[in-house]
Amino acid sequence: FVDGKEIEEALGIAVIKHSEKKPGGLNEVMDHFPNVDDASQLCMVGDRLLTDIVFGNLHGMLTVHILPLCSGKDNKKDNKVANVVRVVENKIMYADWWGGRKIRSYTLGHKVWKGEDECPLVLADENEPLLGDLKRKD
Repeated sequence: FVDGKEIEEALGIAVIKHSEKKPGGLNEVMDHFPNVDDASQLCMVGDRLLTDIVFGNLHGMLTVHILPLCSGKDNKKDNKVANVVRVVENKIMYADWWGGRKIRSYTLGHKVWKGEDECPLVLADENEPLLGDLKRKD
């Protein structure tokens, strides 16, 4: 759990540690959020489709698939098998081939988020913040 502690300190957010491999471990997640009574009120953010995203989807969470937090030499401690699997997962899901398009066409509704028409998801970067100028003014 050393990497989790480093991420917590760097980002200022809690990393939920669990002893059970995903897609198990929902109890530890729910214990971390005592005021949440339904997993659909949570959002799973992860860089692995077959662990993080499947875990969130199986439990009714909104899911966000991201790139790994580290790359290059900073990622040298990453599990080599997990890294290869991640590349294969991404190629299967996101490549423009009939199988990838077919898989992506099976989008299920979410219990809380009503979809793009009602609440669009927008990507932003530090150069174009969504909520006005979020940069610190000294």
